[in-house]
Amino acid sequence: MNLNELENTLEAILFAAGDPVPADRLASVLSVPRETVHSVMQNLSDHYSYEKRGIRVIKLENSYQLCTNPLYADMIRAALETRKAPQLSASLMEVLSIIAYKQPVTRAYIEQVRGVDSTYSVSVLLEKNLIYEAGRLDVPGRPMLFATTSNFLRAFGLTSVDDLPELPEIYSDGGEQLTFHTAAIQAEEKEEDT
Repeated sequence: MNLNELENTLEAILFAAGDPVPADRLASVLSVPRETVHSVMQNLSDHYSYEKRGIRVIKLENSYQLCTNPLYADMIRAALETRKAPQLSASLMEVLSIIAYKQPVTRAYIEQVRGVDSTYSVSVLLEKNLIYEAGRLDVPGRPMLFATTSNFLRAFGLTSVDDLPELPEIYSDGGEQLTFHTAAIQAEEKEEDT
């Protein structure tokens, strides 16, 4: 199979799948090395980006997916008469941030960091398929562990959780590291002062 046929085949598979397809599966089906799949997908992605095509290839950890180009989101929304997805509230973003940076985590850990009950936030994030139940912690009571999904990566334009920006090291006057909750409150207070 020549390079052009390989690109066309990969494009057809991703289009038909709709969901992310693991690179290992693509390599197995096409009888090519995984590195070849990665290389061809990168070339295809670069081609779509260069020509500002209506679609693009995104990489989600070790999987690939075809999706629409965000440049055309308003026109797509208008043509399909869909509403813009509602943004996440500050509390949902806070819970999602804790899970993304410290995953897998229990709800008790989230509540310890935030200082408030997070049952509702966790259930909303589960419904939105931004997090999933990633097993149970091997301690008495066996609490559920939560981690982020590929939908989380897609929603935030990330390839993997390794692409998350580093958290700034914020210290109080006494030199103790602040929690997520305290840092978020201080950030909000600074915004109100400006």
